[in-house]
Amino acid sequence: MRSGPELLTPAEMAEADRCAMRSVPGPLLMENAGRAIALEILRRWTKRPVAVACGPGNNGGDGFVVARLLAAAGWPVRLGLLGERARLQGDAAHHAALWRGAVEPLGPALLAGAGLVVDAIFGAGLARPLDGAALATVEAMGAGAAPVVAVDVPSGLDGATGAVLGAAPRAALTVTFFRLKPGHLLFPGRPLCGETVLADIGIPETVLAEVAPTIFRNAPELWRDVFPRLDPAGHKYRRGHALVWGGEMAGAARLAARAALRAGAGLVTLAAPPAAYPIFAGALESVIVARADGLAGWTQLLGDPRRNAVLVGPGAGREPATREAALAALQTGRGVVLDADALTLFGKDRAALFAAIRGPTLLTPHEGEFGRLFDPAGGRLAAARRAAAESGAVVLLKGADTVIAAPDGRAAINENAPPTLATAGTGDVLAGIATALLAQGMTVFEAGAAAAWLHGAAARAVGRRLVAEDVIEALPEALAAGSLVTGS
Repeated sequence: MRSGPELLTPAEMAEADRCAMRSVPGPLLMENAGRAIALEILRRWTKRPVAVACGPGNNGGDGFVVARLLAAAGWPVRLGLLGERARLQGDAAHHAALWRGAVEPLGPALLAGAGLVVDAIFGAGLARPLDGAALATVEAMGAGAAPVVAVDVPSGLDGATGAVLGAAPRAALTVTFFRLKPGHLLFPGRPLCGETVLADIGIPETVLAEVAPTIFRNAPELWRDVFPRLDPAGHKYRRGHALVWGGEMAGAARLAARAALRAGAGLVTLAAPPAAYPIFAGALESVIVARADGLAGWTQLLGDPRRNAVLVGPGAGREPATREAALAALQTGRGVVLDADALTLFGKDRAALFAAIRGPTLLTPHEGEFGRLFDPAGGRLAAARRAAAESGAVVLLKGADTVIAAPDGRAAINENAPPTLATAGTGDVLAGIATALLAQGMTVFEAGAAAAWLHGAAARAVGRRLVAEDVIEALPEALAAGSLVTGS
């Protein structure tokens, strides 16, 4: 199934189901869900004994459909149920009545001799840690050799946060419906889902207007319409002018400046302190290197309104000058990206940072920097959204599951970042890309999301043994991979 970028929380998915049932009967939706799972199993595995572990709700109802269809295909099927069959309700009770086989109590013994396990105990809406027979069965799934097929999410996985509630099996395949959930993309849930298939079960696309989701999978379709396009009659001054504060670690600022230029800014100026000016000037060719003697020199560079996007932080040093440079940039009301030391320096005075934000601002902390400014409780998605609302800035919380969150509640989860990005300097490159996109006129949430995706796509194009400079050079391949039209 082709899906838009929307992600649905478990509560939103439940609302989508309710809306859908105004035009599609609930038993038919459940039949379609179970059929989709059975077909995916039949495509991948040869006939073998299968254990279907069912819970007491709709996930268990899906499991009854799977069991019936696999048995009809000649598979030996054992079905275990958490709770009593007579207590099932609604659509689950309807499909349980169609199952003609035995119903065993759910427990680890159900898995004995199975060559495949269908985990239909709990879905994405689980809100409490597993216990009792469910916990014992899930732990046995994890300890066994049989591949696990999860219905919606592996049982024990919180579909809203990706957190594991007590235990969760590592699935070979997860089949979910209509839209992915945040927990499919967030760690630690993402690797537990294995291959994730999104199945069409007949829920009309029109229900999205009623659900009005605010969380998205970060992909070009989310921001392609506002991605900078080249004007055939344009020139470098129309493509934006990025200004980068150069600090004591010259390599980081150089990477950021080069990334900004490669990401499309028409001009990039790097403000170099006098002592470091020869280093910067000798290492950068297409980047303008300007002397900036302290705050006065920086303020003079900021005085040119054509420098419409500003980056402070990469290699800046934890000096008072960095803090003052960040505040001066924010006071212009232009697009500002703050990274690294420019964030850490406000760890004990975040109110001063928040009060200074006047224009489109992007904060790009890694997890450690984030924890110095914000409360990380509740998982990365919730924490980033709360931080954006508190600060008034878009927050790009870096990691394998980077979250981009806006003050208005929108959030995007990035899933394309390979582990090769865990090397020095790649964060500076990301900050430079985002600054270039702001300089070219992108709105700040979309610029942060596009920068994160391009960063990951470029890294994937490089492959193993990546260094930060490689990401910069691979940006043209990333643009091609995203089918990003740059012409008018």
